[in-house]
Amino acid sequence: LPPTWNVPHNRNPNFTGREEHLASLKMAMSSGKPAALTQAIHGLGGVGKTQLALEYAYRNVAEYDIVWWVRSEEPATLAADYASLAKALELPENEAADQLVIIKGVKHWLEQHPKWLLVFDNAKDRADVNDYLPQGKTGHVLITSRNANWRDTATLLDVKVLERKESVDFLLKRTGYTDREAADALADALGDLPLALEQAGAYMDATRRSLSDYLKMFTDRKNELWDRAGPPSDYRDTVATTWNIAFDEVKQISSSGADLLNLCAFMAPDDIPVELLNSGVQYLPESLTAVAGDPLAFDDAVDPLRRYSLVEITAESISVHRLVQAVTRDRLDGDEMKKWAEVAVRIVNKAFPFDSDDVGTWPICSRLLLHALAAAEHAEALDVALDSTGTLLNQTGLYLKGRAQFTEAKEMFKRALAIDEAAYGPDHPDVAIDVNNLGLVLQALGDMDSAKKMNERALAIAEAAYGPDHPQVAIRVNNLGIILKDLGDLEGAKKMNERALAIGEVAYGPNHPQVAIYVNNFGLVLQALGDLDGAKKMNERALAIDEAAYGPDHPTVAISVNNLGFVLKGLRDLDGAKKMYERALAIGEAAYGPDHPDVAIIVSNLGLVLQALGVLEGAKKMYERALAIDEATYGPDHPQVAIYVNNLGGVLKALGDMEGAKKMFERALSIFTEYLGEDHPNTVTVQNNLDSLS
Repeated sequence: LPPTWNVPHNRNPNFTGREEHLASLKMAMSSGKPAALTQAIHGLGGVGKTQLALEYAYRNVAEYDIVWWVRSEEPATLAADYASLAKALELPENEAADQLVIIKGVKHWLEQHPKWLLVFDNAKDRADVNDYLPQGKTGHVLITSRNANWRDTATLLDVKVLERKESVDFLLKRTGYTDREAADALADALGDLPLALEQAGAYMDATRRSLSDYLKMFTDRKNELWDRAGPPSDYRDTVATTWNIAFDEVKQISSSGADLLNLCAFMAPDDIPVELLNSGVQYLPESLTAVAGDPLAFDDAVDPLRRYSLVEITAESISVHRLVQAVTRDRLDGDEMKKWAEVAVRIVNKAFPFDSDDVGTWPICSRLLLHALAAAEHAEALDVALDSTGTLLNQTGLYLKGRAQFTEAKEMFKRALAIDEAAYGPDHPDVAIDVNNLGLVLQALGDMDSAKKMNERALAIAEAAYGPDHPQVAIRVNNLGIILKDLGDLEGAKKMNERALAIGEVAYGPNHPQVAIYVNNFGLVLQALGDLDGAKKMNERALAIDEAAYGPDHPTVAISVNNLGFVLKGLRDLDGAKKMYERALAIGEAAYGPDHPDVAIIVSNLGLVLQALGVLEGAKKMYERALAIDEATYGPDHPQVAIYVNNLGGVLKALGDMEGAKKMFERALSIFTEYLGEDHPNTVTVQNNLDSLS
């Protein structure tokens, strides 16, 4: 295998046919034509899209130094799998906390190096994949998808059911039988669907029933099943019949194996960690508790599932085809569906890190993310285990917010809020947590008015639950103060900061890191109000607390150092401010990498002091860098982006580029007017800057 390889599936020893498709892929990849180097394998569920991509990868291992498999069903998992290549390649960006930085580093590396193959498996839409496709002709890309619309992104390879000869060859190879006529009849009954052919072949291989016997069983069972209910579409009737035949055998051999498949049907299909059974054993039914604690019992349970080709097993994980999952759920009655949906969401919630906003937990969060989304969706639909479901969605949202995937995080928080409001009522402290988190992500998205409403609501709930002077109330007060400052209500923000600080000092003492947060924010408001000496005292106090708590090089210390630099600049101590910003930037880059939004803030501030020192070209470079970081993070029309656009306009004006300055000021004015209104101080400032060009 290539030195860098993460393909999660073993090669299928019974792979048969598809020679024309494989030859077409090989020819396209070898052509060197940019339009042919990205191929999208399209087809309905069960036709063997993933198996075709796998076979291509295994057949052509000698052509590549890197073969990297990217689970692409959900944007967050796609991003995490793509970013994980940085670790395998030992890229410097791997240490960055900002996933966007890592992705950018991986993409850039691939654009500079040859002999690699990326496989985006089960991608939903070209928009999800486009930003990850390296430019140029250095490597190859395979995409598998049920979606046929890949125009302008990839060359489409349409995969249908097998040709009859291929189906017959497969059945004879899989079973060792030689009766082509019987194999032909069975292939016809199975619709030449690869997934159904594999399940039928596995059953005959395990039981040694003949092709004719299996055909009779299949015909009888299909009629029996669909007399009771009309067959579903998308080949599920065929798969359901082969599944039922196999599942009856599994139940006779191991009831625990049958229940394990029921549980897996309510997870994401790929890479279900075996460890979930152990960590969530208290939520498992009796049939699975013994399996969780005994490796031999586990092997006995999964062996029939593997032999009858219902699952794929590795030492650490279980994978189940999506159609097999769907059919498994279809055959459960309402109570059984609720039972297994509840078990699934409770064990995933137990395993998902509580501190999911901590970068140290992100590898675990990444692996569990798809299972969290799947389990939560089933639990919501069936109205079970809503306490665990709400918690899981909230923790998932925190993880996504930390990854700067704000839109996805917003959706998680909204769902958690709806669940907790229904469970506890609108004024419960747990609801306040959801409201607060939703407010934070709305703020990150630039929706300040909605963020303010969320923070005010969270504060009201906390005050009613805990009283006016509780530490939880101080957190809500502090957050509301930040929003008010961003909205230009400086006096209102000052009152919030004073109140939060007073509560924190009583609760924690004057030198606690939580108090330093309130001190820092208070200093920012004092500076905005023009009280520079008061702001300097606050910033120096916060810095001393943080250095004592964390040491000199912690990211939290960088915040205090940056804020002190800001106030020193206001006091015209430009050399002192420059030293602070340079120190903060070094800490930030070491902690987050060069392209994190927190680093952009420091870079822009360093630009401001360079401009004040007359180093205009240096300032311009800083503003351009900060702008590029935040455009990549937030998009082109975010209020934070507008700050850097305005700063860039200012230095262009100083450099004599009046036309460039005008364009920057007009762009910043448009963003601030839309998001903050015409009377906000930021809007007024930019309008004055624009007017000064006249």
